Amino acid sequence: MDTYRVMRQDDNGNRFLVVRGIDQEAAERLAAEFEARGHKQLYWVEAEPAGASGARGPRD
Repeated sequence: MDTYRVMRQDDNGNRFLVVRGIDQEAAERLAAEFEARGHKQLYWVEAEPAGASGARGPRD
């Protein structure tokens, strides 16, 4: 099963991992939810490299 991650870029250009190790549908849904909040931040979904797995947050 392919896994995906949601990334965020703030208004200063800094990029952060939001969540990883989830399926594409969940990642797209989560990114859309964050985008809908209207913050000045950009959210997107990326496929994870082969071998990356496990739902983990940015502090893992």
